[in-house]
Amino acid sequence: MRYHEWYGDTMDLEIVSKDENQLLDRTEVRFKATHADEGTPQRDAVREKLASLLKVPKERVVVDSMRSEFGKMETLGYAKVYKTKEAAVKYEREHILVRNKLKERASKAKETAAAGKAESAADSKAEEKSPKEKPGKDKEEKKEA
Repeated sequence: MRYHEWYGDTMDLEIVSKDENQLLDRTEVRFKATHADEGTPQRDAVREKLASLLKVPKERVVVDSMRSEFGKMETLGYAKVYKTKEAAVKYEREHILVRNKLKERASKAKETAAAGKAESAADSKAEEKSPKEKPGKDKEEKKEA
């Protein structure tokens, strides 16, 4: 099965082996991507092509690793195709889920939540404050005392 035969793409994707892992609700796939006219393919593009070759939704495909050698125009990789997206989230390591865009990075999620809280706190403080007095008055009061 070669991807470019159907879609006319420059990357050729071949499934080297496919093993069923019933215990973890997934199929483990080893693949070889040949990319003569381009650099190492993006993980997202490989996920999309594997999904189309295996006839499954992209969200159930998790690319675990890809390795390229210098000067060679081929990449060897290992991917897992889960029966459901929930199984992928349950069994897969968090950093792999982040790489495959199935989960958002924890620190990024915290930053967006913190930014939202900071904005709302700043808005509420601005509403509570009375209009600012002129800065010159404070100096005049200190001189008199």
